[in-house]
Amino acid sequence: MTTTRRFWLWASACAALGSVSAPALAQPVQGIYAAIGGGTNLAQDETVRLSSQQPSGELRYGPGLAGLGSVGYGFGNGLRLEVEGNYRQDTLQHFRGTSFPTDAGGTHDQYGAMGNALFDLDIGKSWLYPYFGFGVGYGWSHLEEHYASPIYAERLGGTAGNFAYQGIFGLSFPVPWVVGLSTTLEYKFYSELGPQRFTGSGIGSEGAFGPKPYGTSRGNQDITTDDNHSLLLGVRYEFNPAPPPPLPTAPAVPAAPAPEQARTYLVFFDWDRADLTARARQIVAQAAGASTRVQTTRIEVDGYTDTSSIHGGARGAAYNQALSVRRATSVQAELVHDGVPRAAISIHGYGESRPLVATGPDAREPQNRRVEIVLK
Repeated sequence: MTTTRRFWLWASACAALGSVSAPALAQPVQGIYAAIGGGTNLAQDETVRLSSQQPSGELRYGPGLAGLGSVGYGFGNGLRLEVEGNYRQDTLQHFRGTSFPTDAGGTHDQYGAMGNALFDLDIGKSWLYPYFGFGVGYGWSHLEEHYASPIYAERLGGTAGNFAYQGIFGLSFPVPWVVGLSTTLEYKFYSELGPQRFTGSGIGSEGAFGPKPYGTSRGNQDITTDDNHSLLLGVRYEFNPAPPPPLPTAPAVPAAPAPEQARTYLVFFDWDRADLTARARQIVAQAAGASTRVQTTRIEVDGYTDTSSIHGGARGAAYNQALSVRRATSVQAELVHDGVPRAAISIHGYGESRPLVATGPDAREPQNRRVEIVLK
């Protein structure tokens, strides 16, 4: 199987993963971020194409080192674009494919610049966000290698460059006590296109097509395959992170179910959230049912927040005002789902104003995080 085919199979698998996870919302990475990582690299056997004077074969490497640094921008909808600088080093262990056994050594250093596109997935776990992507760019390889046998010895050296591409799959783990900081575990398939031309010089009685008179030789040696598998552990910091998941708190005690003749229903929300809990959907269903049993000409849906926010000052008040509207909109959508005509519903958002329980600033009060459904 060719390198290109392997890559496209890998990319297709990532795309399938993305389509399966499509119903989930993407992790809202917002604004500029920076990341670093390090780990191990495993280079696949590299094919050395014969020259007119020297034998061909395969270079086999042992596990090596890999490191990278990147700066990127998240668009708040899961999509991220970044630029990356990377470095890899592998140690030559064997020269394979010739008619004679060899001892080998030396290093293969790689460094490159890549542009990556990635997508983060929200799988419903606040502590885990998978992501996948791909990148294209340019890479350079520097060889300082040698191999020898009783009848032949050769050195490979020089620097060559070519276009490069990579496939990426990773897992990020948000650090709960540092907002914006995540640890990452990442796999990368990285390849530089061939051929890459290096200088080879040898001495002995082995040539490109078998034995030859003893002597020296010099010529180009082309590496036609350069595929790498890297496993990296790193950290990523977002400079303008999305709101963190709510901290675990004791569940708020919901209001007692309203009697049949009640005209106001209260729906409560978790901190910094606008989605409905199972209990909240029950209360909305009761309000929708009551609207068909009592004389109702209009339904008001009013959203509120407590005085806490991930931002401070006027910015926090503005954020809470928008959050109260989102809560009212969620309740409106559920009422329509339960059979209430949308035209009969009006929504309002009052932010931090009109608290049900009076508190000071920056107070997390469960009963103030609510929507009131008023039947009129």
